[in-house]
Amino acid sequence: MKNYLSERARKLAPYTAGEQPKDRKYVKLNTNENPYPPSPKAAEVLHSFDAESLKLYPAPDSSALCAAIAAAEGVEPENVFCGNGSDEILALCLPAFFDEGGEGAAFADITYSFYPVFCRFFGVPYTQIPLEEDFTLDLEKLTRASAQGVIVANPNAPTGIGISLPEIENFVRENSGRVVILDEAYMPFFGQSAVPLIRQYKNLLVVKTFSKGYSLAGMRCGYAVGDVSLIDGLCRCKDCFNSYPVDRVCQAVCAAAVSDGAYYAQKNALVISERERLSDALRALGFQVLPSKSNFVFARHGRLAGREVYEGLRARGVLVRWFDKPRIADFVRITVGSPEENAALLYALSELVR
Repeated sequence: MKNYLSERARKLAPYTAGEQPKDRKYVKLNTNENPYPPSPKAAEVLHSFDAESLKLYPAPDSSALCAAIAAAEGVEPENVFCGNGSDEILALCLPAFFDEGGEGAAFADITYSFYPVFCRFFGVPYTQIPLEEDFTLDLEKLTRASAQGVIVANPNAPTGIGISLPEIENFVRENSGRVVILDEAYMPFFGQSAVPLIRQYKNLLVVKTFSKGYSLAGMRCGYAVGDVSLIDGLCRCKDCFNSYPVDRVCQAVCAAAVSDGAYYAQKNALVISERERLSDALRALGFQVLPSKSNFVFARHGRLAGREVYEGLRARGVLVRWFDKPRIADFVRITVGSPEENAALLYALSELVR
């Protein structure tokens, strides 16, 4: 039978998302979702949405949502770009800021695994900088890498380790000759966003998501903040791919969510508190836990391999994420859940460790 796929499609190795099994009810701690519900303001907009308006296309530039984000972030609407999740925006960064066959992109070897997938898809070469023995990223090594631009997840995934804002500013300054893309998907649980730096550094693009800190993973919306020249580059590529990436319902709900900062500050503080409690409890069970600034922890046990922990928990009805990759195969990534979910995890782990 003839294979109708293009050569590119045949050679692709797609990103693998966290599993979503349906065989039983699980305590789901494998995809870094927020354990708390969205803002009541967002829920109210959703429940009262005018369904008749769905016969019309949404605003292609997400203008009202961009204005709401700009107000929350302290920037101008023209400094904001919205997309169908931060993954789409990160993907659009490749054709917007990198040339096929050029110097390419540089990022850590242990980081969000979608970065090399994007690069291969768009034909952009890439260089991976090994993390240090303690899994921190040496920004000076990334600065020395020959590349058209650099991508840094802060806090990093899957390690959860954060980089302080003064260190980030120095890094952006030292890389003034190329674009610096900061993936701040987990910044709501760290609180050192680089968005205020975009006024001073025109090479900086900060990418964020509504999935984690805003409890809206099901909405699929993200945004970028940067100089108007960078935003224009994203718009150019978006309009060659999908002119209407953010639907009407999503724009309205996310605009309401981003305006309710007080609610999310309270809920995300609960996640941070539970993260510290969970980390201490894991250490008491014999785990090494990396210092997380995200809504998950990255941990390995002194006696059990990562696969054993993953499979043992799955058999007990608890899902965590395991990566069968060099240097991190003994680790599991555990989403910080509600107190009840974390209690179920720790009970299952205590059984497994025994």
